[in-house]
Amino acid sequence: MTKHRITGVYSAATTPLNANDTPDLGLFTAHCQRLLSEGCHGVALLGTTGEANSFSSAERRDILEAALKAGISGDQLMPGTGVAAIPETIELTRHALSAGVTRVVMLPPFYYKGVSDDGLFAAYARIIETIADDRLRVVLYHIPQVSGIPLTLPLIGRLIEAFPDTVVGIKDSAGDFANMQALLAAFPGFSVLAGADPLLLPLIKAGGAGCITATSNLVANSLRAVYDHANDPARAAEVETAQARINAYRSLSNSYVQIPTIKAMVGLKNGNSAWARPRPPLMALSAADQADLAAKFAQLP
Repeated sequence: MTKHRITGVYSAATTPLNANDTPDLGLFTAHCQRLLSEGCHGVALLGTTGEANSFSSAERRDILEAALKAGISGDQLMPGTGVAAIPETIELTRHALSAGVTRVVMLPPFYYKGVSDDGLFAAYARIIETIADDRLRVVLYHIPQVSGIPLTLPLIGRLIEAFPDTVVGIKDSAGDFANMQALLAAFPGFSVLAGADPLLLPLIKAGGAGCITATSNLVANSLRAVYDHANDPARAAEVETAQARINAYRSLSNSYVQIPTIKAMVGLKNGNSAWARPRPPLMALSAADQADLAAKFAQLP
């Protein structure tokens, strides 16, 4: 591989809920359209920020289908399809392919901890070989602080060697820039996508492919400015300002429980308090934290 298969700014889109905790499909699709209009190249729905693992397979299919019915093209969508059970991962990935969505972000089976690289390779191989669809493009999902399952460089190398036209990238959400640099050095052309907003700028300068981040729900235009102009010395001041804005929003979201806070911040941005609802076991911010967040949000650039 000599060039990235997947590039750009993708939003790890959050998922709004109705009062009965079901996905609010209308609000979700409007949010996706807004993200694209604000500069995202695509929407990586049904990831960690999107509370994917709190939704059933049927709900996940409904959410993806709603985005497509709203006029968002399949090549602008990158759903998460990796779950703990291999047959369910196969089912969700086949559903995406049947709808014309060929790129997916895939967690490893994550319930059992301390599993070997051989076991993880066997799991990914079983999924890819069972699906047996040349259209499929898999972005691996490395988020060991949540999944408890790190994806090592030797494992990634085996997967690329075995499935060079399918395993084409990774979302690295571990926050370790040295690991991203090692990926870039070991696998030229493999699409390394930052999961942490502050690392987009150094990653692009190092030859990375882009990002899939939570803060893009709020400042997609700033992330796009960094992506577009990171290597243009004439736009250095613009990029620095954009990165500072990204970091300010990210820092505020990390001041409380992140996913409910991202949702509350989207609600503040759009004037819709319905956004503040997460699905249990996540809980909405307390009234005091909501008020504190609103005051600090009003001061952001």
